[in-house]
Amino acid sequence: MDIQDKTALVTGGGTGIGRAVSLKLAERGASVAVNYSRSEAEAEETVRMIAERGGRAIAVQADVSRDDEVRNMVEAIVREFGTVDLLVNNASITRHIQLDDLEAASDDVWDVLYAVNVKGMFHCARAAAPLMKKNGRGAIVNVGSIAGLTGSGSSLPYAVSKAAVHGLTKSLAHALAPEITVSSVAPGAVATRWWEGREEKMMQLTRQMPLERLASPDDIAKLICDVLEQEAMTGQIITADSGQTL
Repeated sequence: MDIQDKTALVTGGGTGIGRAVSLKLAERGASVAVNYSRSEAEAEETVRMIAERGGRAIAVQADVSRDDEVRNMVEAIVREFGTVDLLVNNASITRHIQLDDLEAASDDVWDVLYAVNVKGMFHCARAAAPLMKKNGRGAIVNVGSIAGLTGSGSSLPYAVSKAAVHGLTKSLAHALAPEITVSSVAPGAVATRWWEGREEKMMQLTRQMPLERLASPDDIAKLICDVLEQEAMTGQIITADSGQTL
């Protein structure tokens, strides 16, 4: 669907991929609700950047793992912009645990990663879907990860949670059709602040990739916007990883 003059909600929109998506959506003519849980200053900075470029945006707080906060957030967006047409489920967290250290993958780690990474995306989709259906059209992109495809990554619970995001994407694509498209973008390593102080490891990784570069947040943002605009595609998991999994 055409992004121009639509209203978009981007979760975790204050930093990294979320900020890049928020800026790109505004550049394409959308009004943007920039969600944050704790990164208020970063979200407000994203809003300021959009406003400086002539766009419309607000920052809205909600812990996506809490359904009541998500519903209140969507109500606030409706009060400001009238509806929600586009949803980018970007908010995610991880815990860095050696993959073979099963004892460190405690119940608490599993619970918090699933609450944010999986249930959080479901909460947002459930809250926004009635508005999209009322409008007769909507689009959702869930940000997955190649960790959900390979089974490896920053921790075992993180990889499994991202595999669940990919499964959620397919189930929502069935549940919300035909009015709403739902697909997932699965990035590989992305050049965000997470790599600060780990530049040598980043260089080692890029040398192993066919394209010999990490994706930038802007690379992923452009792809997400393109996927939102595709009206003949749903339930797809699209990888963007510079050939990392090739």
